[in-house]
Amino acid sequence: MSERDAPRRPGHGPDVVALGGGHGLSAALAALRHLTDTITAVVTVADDGGSSGRLRDELQVLPPGDLRMALAALCDSTDWGRTWRDVLQHRFSSLGPLGQHAVGNLLIAGVWELLDDPVAGLDLVGRLLGARGRVLPMALEPLQIEADVVGANGWPRVVSGQSAVARTADTIEQVRLVPADPTACPQALAAVRGADWVVLGPGSWYTSVLPHLLVPALRDALVTTAARIVVVLNIEPEESGETAGMRSHEHLAVLQCHAPDLRVEAVLVDPGSVDDLDRLDELCQAMGGRLLVRQVRRGDGSARHDPLRLAAALRDITEGALGDVGRERPGV
Repeated sequence: MSERDAPRRPGHGPDVVALGGGHGLSAALAALRHLTDTITAVVTVADDGGSSGRLRDELQVLPPGDLRMALAALCDSTDWGRTWRDVLQHRFSSLGPLGQHAVGNLLIAGVWELLDDPVAGLDLVGRLLGARGRVLPMALEPLQIEADVVGANGWPRVVSGQSAVARTADTIEQVRLVPADPTACPQALAAVRGADWVVLGPGSWYTSVLPHLLVPALRDALVTTAARIVVVLNIEPEESGETAGMRSHEHLAVLQCHAPDLRVEAVLVDPGSVDDLDRLDELCQAMGGRLLVRQVRRGDGSARHDPLRLAAALRDITEGALGDVGRERPGV
């Protein structure tokens, strides 16, 4: 399937909000670009490692890395857009203070310093890039993630910081944000309340997906919005780190545990990711949704979503092609 053959909605398409961070959110945005021109990315702001962590500590700003990646994913497909995407993602190879800083992180931090407004700054960078959509932070202050974990010896402990939680080999039982009631981005709340569809996932489950449900005002918006919510599960569990060995139904169970009042329209999963279809379907129905099992993995077999396959599956959900089917199995 070529990009020209990708599924598209007539006109501007539905109003879609995608929540997440990092590579997972970028995958969702790459697919949604084929369906609509009306996209808002709401991005987690808890990163404390690498270039983002250094800028966060030095300048006391939101960590820009995940916001940069979302902007890059929405860059226009013209030569202008592709060039700026590459500029944003370029990292300096210096052994000095600039080493491994992403150009886009520095650009965003500089615009923020000039405008003293994170949302206005992101909008300005988006216009410069010709971004097909809007990128917003989920909160207006840098956040810290804490996790209650249990080690192999059975002893509980607390892991602090997004990068530490992402790397932990211990079993995560609960995550929370510090501060617990951060200031949600008003524009993000308005986008969720006014959307036709909300896409949650894929991505690092505890550090990119769940944090949106831990911001009280954003959680309330997700629970009360008239928008229909789609959960996109990961292709396969991580080999190490926060979700090592977690199966697809366990991802959904964790989501339900952290947000038991969240209602979903559909859960999308690749057939190669499912090892207990009945349990996954049971959890999906408990959250009010339908289960769609579709091949959305890249053809090279990697653990990444193919933008066109994911777009086709999301099109079937958003255009009602599933009808009243309670569960669609592969090949049905």
